[in-house]
Amino acid sequence: MKKKILHVSSYILVAALSAALALAVFSQSAGQTKLEQLEDLILEKFIGEADAEVLEDAAAEAMVSATGDRWSYYIPASEYEAYEEQMANAYVGVGISITRQEDEGFLIVSVTPGGPAEEAGLRVEDLLIMVQSQDVRGMDTDQVRQLVRGEVGTTVSMTVLRQGEAYTMSVERRKVETPVATYEMLEDNIGLVTIVNFDSRCADETIAAIESLLDNGAEKLIFDVRYNPGGYASELVDVLDYLLPEGEVFHTVTYDGKENIDYSDEACLDIPMAVLVNGSSYSAAEFFAAALREYDAAVVVGTQTTGKGYFQNTFRLDDGSAVALSVGKYYTPQGNNLANVGVTPDVEVPVDEQTDADIYYGTLTPQEDPQIQAAVKALSE
Repeated sequence: MKKKILHVSSYILVAALSAALALAVFSQSAGQTKLEQLEDLILEKFIGEADAEVLEDAAAEAMVSATGDRWSYYIPASEYEAYEEQMANAYVGVGISITRQEDEGFLIVSVTPGGPAEEAGLRVEDLLIMVQSQDVRGMDTDQVRQLVRGEVGTTVSMTVLRQGEAYTMSVERRKVETPVATYEMLEDNIGLVTIVNFDSRCADETIAAIESLLDNGAEKLIFDVRYNPGGYASELVDVLDYLLPEGEVFHTVTYDGKENIDYSDEACLDIPMAVLVNGSSYSAAEFFAAALREYDAAVVVGTQTTGKGYFQNTFRLDDGSAVALSVGKYYTPQGNNLANVGVTPDVEVPVDEQTDADIYYGTLTPQEDPQIQAAVKALSE
C-alpha cells in the first residue's frame, strides 16, 4: 500500500512540474496584455489552423458584448465600407433589394426608381437565379450581394425568371442613393410620409415630402417609422425643429457628465398628425414619436416600441475595424429616458405574423394596412 501511494504521488509531482514548466514558458511574454498573450499562444502552439484576424475580430466582438449593452457593437474591417454605405443611404450597385426564396433563387422585392436595374428592365417579383454566369440558388444573400456589387461604371450580367421564362440583362453599376423618405396622398386629404431611417439626407427628404403633400392639399399627416432603426441625432433634430413649436426637443448627457440641449424655433406645422410605430421602431424613430406626442402634436398608433435610451459614437480602430459604443443617454422634451421603456401607442393595433411580414415588405396597400387605417380613423376623430 505504501509503495502504491508513493507511485501515485510521483505522477502528481510530474504533472505539477509539467504545469510549472508550461507556465514558465507562457510567462516569458512580459509586458503583453492577457489577450495578446493568448493570441500568441494560440498562433504558436495550437495544433489546428488559426487566423490572427479571425481571432482578433472574435475577441473584439466578445469584449463589446461583455459590456452587456445591446446597442454597442463591433464592426470588422471587412464590413466597415458597407457600414458607411448604410449610414450614407448610398452604395455602388444596381438598385434592387432581394430576399432568399429557399433554393429557388432570390426574389426582387424592390427596384430603385430611376436606378440602373429599372433602366435595364428588372422588375419587382423577378426571381434572380444567375449573376455573372454563376448560379446563385445555393448562395446566401451576402454572397449574391458581393457578386452584384463592383466598381462604378462596370456592368454585371443578371438572369431572372419572370413567369417561368428566363431573361438575361446587362446592368451598369452606379452609385445608388436609396430613398429615405417617400410619400403619397391617402383619402380625406391625409398625407402619408414613410421615413426609412434617420441617417444621411433624412431631414431634407422628409421636409421635402411634407411640403409636396401640403402643396397638393394635404390637411393631415401620418408619419410611418415602423421598422425604422434610427440614425443621426442631427437629422432627427432638424425634422423635429420643422414640425414643433419653440422649446426643447433633444437633451443628451454623455459618459463624462457633459449636457447638450437642442431647441426648436417658433415656426411649426400646426395640423393634425399621427405616427406609426412598432417593435422594430427604436432610437431616433421612437424618440420622434415620443417628442411629437409630448408636444400634443401627434397621436401614436401601432405597437410598443423597443426602448432605446443610449446613443453611440463610432470609433475607428488602427486595423480599419470600428466599434459603435454607447457613450451617453438622451431624454425626451419632458425629460424621459426611453431605455427599456419605449413608447406605448395611444391606439394599439397588434397584427399577426403574416400581416407584419406584408407590412415589412410593402406588399399591402394603405387601404389593406390595419395600422395605417387605424391612424386614418384616429385623425378623422
